[in-house]
Amino acid sequence: MNTYPPLNALRVFEAAARLESFSAAAEELFVTHGAVSKQIRQLEEWLGTALFARSGGRVRLTDAGWRYLVQVQDGLDLIANATSQLRNADRPRRLTVNSTPTFAMFWLLPRLHRFRARHPEVELHLMSSDRDISRLDTPFDIAIRRGPGDWPGHIAKPFLAEHELPLVHPRLAAGQPIRHAADLARHTLLYADTRPTAWQRWLTLAGVPELKPQNTLHFDRFSFALQAAVEGLGVVLGPLPLARRLIDADMLIAPLAGPEMPVRGYCWVAPRAASHDAAAGAFCHWLEEEAAAG
Repeated sequence: MNTYPPLNALRVFEAAARLESFSAAAEELFVTHGAVSKQIRQLEEWLGTALFARSGGRVRLTDAGWRYLVQVQDGLDLIANATSQLRNADRPRRLTVNSTPTFAMFWLLPRLHRFRARHPEVELHLMSSDRDISRLDTPFDIAIRRGPGDWPGHIAKPFLAEHELPLVHPRLAAGQPIRHAADLARHTLLYADTRPTAWQRWLTLAGVPELKPQNTLHFDRFSFALQAAVEGLGVVLGPLPLARRLIDADMLIAPLAGPEMPVRGYCWVAPRAASHDAAAGAFCHWLEEEAAAG
């Protein structure tokens, strides 16, 4: 008996399961909705079990489908990795790293020269995105995301803890000193849409949950809020150690010693196939070393 399922059907199944939509899978694979439906049905008949539950024109993975997806993605990743290594055996290893924008800008980029000096044979391709890794349009070797998270078909490890404190430009603090949390009422607080409840959580932790600031400014990205603080536009609830470089350069100060509000730290995330990849392993190990060195 042939133990290999229809390979094209596996490719269609992976896309439909990852996107949770036959229509989206059809668009990604440049085929019709009917072709996707037919391939899935043939795969289910071959396996003798339902991979999707269909209801009212919508589909969702069954428990068996979820288990199968993890294994199929592992297998496809191994094939893709082996193919890439064979095709590029005589070329520099290209490592694609997908990071959140703030982490890339304030932590990764200032340190990246040290990895390049240690591994000149690795050609880095750095991309930034806040999207969940399951919804990225471009494949990656390593992703850096807040975690821990639910990443089926991937291996992951926390490497950098984070906490938040109010940060402000020294000139602004000199004009309106911040000696206690209540002093923030005389300042403009800077908000980011990606962290909408951060200030309220910190103010509650500091014992002033009802504090009304003099003004507020809102930004769609946290990196904009942090840069606004550097420009002296207000007080940002800043992440440490990400913002440590700005403090060391006297661009920002932390006027209050606490409370330090712990938040989700950072993890590296990689397809399971990356466990066999020397360059990916070297990059993850370097991340851990840099975080441990402070």
